[in-house]
Amino acid sequence: MAITKLFFILSLSMVLSLSSTHFSLAARNLLATPGAPPPALTVPTIPSLPKPTLPTLPPMPSVPTLPKATLPPLPSTQLPTLPTNPTLPPLPRTQIPTLPQPALPTMPTIPKVTLPPLPALPTFPTTIPSISSIPSIPFFSPPPSK
Repeated sequence: MAITKLFFILSLSMVLSLSSTHFSLAARNLLATPGAPPPALTVPTIPSLPKPTLPTLPPMPSVPTLPKATLPPLPSTQLPTLPTNPTLPPLPRTQIPTLPQPALPTMPTIPKVTLPPLPALPTFPTTIPSISSIPSIPFFSPPPSK
């Protein structure tokens, strides 16, 4: 709890110090001055490094040759043919006995109901006021540029 209070007080004091009038006036004065071009930057030169010499490596050994493997020929026997789809006998039909249908009770009639009339909706203005009827808001004039 004490840390949150400290953080709140610290952040509040930072906000108040950054929003002081001195910073605002300084920024305003900087905006009013003509901008000067920044000084040209020079790029420092990088000295060249000496080329390293690598020792010579021994030659790579040659790859030995392996004997060529031969595969036996595949047998050329005929594959058996697949059987055709057999036709199934039709399924026996069984008669399902019908159940007696009970008599349904009669439904009562619902009386007709009429709704009351809706209240009148309020009317809204459909015209937009002209710009001359809107009052003007006075603004402060910008600072003079020197």
